[in-house]
Amino acid sequence: MKNQKTLPKTALPRIYLIDKEISTGKYPNTKTLSQKYETGTATISRDIEFMRDRLGAPIEYDYFERGYYYTEKTFRLPAAFTSAEDMLALGMAKTLLSLYRNTPIYEAVHQLVETITAPLDDPGKTRWYEDRIVVPPVPTVQFKPEVWQNIVEALGKNHILRFEYRRSWYSAWQVRRVRPYQLLFDNGAWYLYGYAEDRRGMGMYSLSRIRTITLLNDIFTLPASFDIRTKNKGSYFGAYSSEKKQRFRINFYGEAALRIQERQWAEDQRIEESADGITLSFTSAQYGKILELVLSSGRDALPLEPQELVDDWLGNVRDMAKRAKGVAR
Repeated sequence: MKNQKTLPKTALPRIYLIDKEISTGKYPNTKTLSQKYETGTATISRDIEFMRDRLGAPIEYDYFERGYYYTEKTFRLPAAFTSAEDMLALGMAKTLLSLYRNTPIYEAVHQLVETITAPLDDPGKTRWYEDRIVVPPVPTVQFKPEVWQNIVEALGKNHILRFEYRRSWYSAWQVRRVRPYQLLFDNGAWYLYGYAEDRRGMGMYSLSRIRTITLLNDIFTLPASFDIRTKNKGSYFGAYSSEKKQRFRINFYGEAALRIQERQWAEDQRIEESADGITLSFTSAQYGKILELVLSSGRDALPLEPQELVDDWLGNVRDMAKRAKGVAR
């Protein structure tokens, strides 16, 4: 087989499609293949040449059938240039994709991986991982397809969006006019991050709380500093962030101490051990998520600073105590 290092990554989906169509025995030609993939016949011709000359695909043209065929009927492309380790990795990727099963992008990515791995699928040898490497199901946030479709189109064209949004259970629906910057996936939920023109500031919008969304004709210019990853740099608490960076110190006990100690929460974190637990200290601008972490740890967390965190934690504890009084013993 000739050198195959120059395989163009952008051509890979087309090449797999060509391989699939030729293997059906229907004698596809450049015209039918270009129509199926919505590209030019010259591009298809170059892909077929690459498959034959660089990947060793036994492709021939039948002048009577007016199309291409494999001289080796059992030939499928992945077996020719992909190692067993690569195919195993792709197979495992299908398993890991289940984490995103209820998100709009799942089906498209899953089908692509299926197309690539299908030729080598062997239940007795290559799919052992399906029952041995498992991603347990997690709750995912649901939203309407038109919300996703409008946001994706707006992102691609830099169009402004208008929609109604409900911030919380106690809030009324309010109209928002937003310049969409990024779509974020965090802990089973999708969020839109963008500039709210009516509020003149950045905002984070859960897709499940958006309704009556409209893609406007108005176009905006994407600023150089649009990426939320520059806002969260240094701490790893998911999507939400603020402009205010603070120093945090929190005591953790019991199982929470072990769980916290096992993870990297921030670049500058420090962990001090004591007889009954640990003290975690770090800087971050992701206040809301840190409060969630403290509250989710229950009795095994005690915030020490900043005072804002201590006060909010105490307020939540008092509210829980009030509700607990109404529980029958």
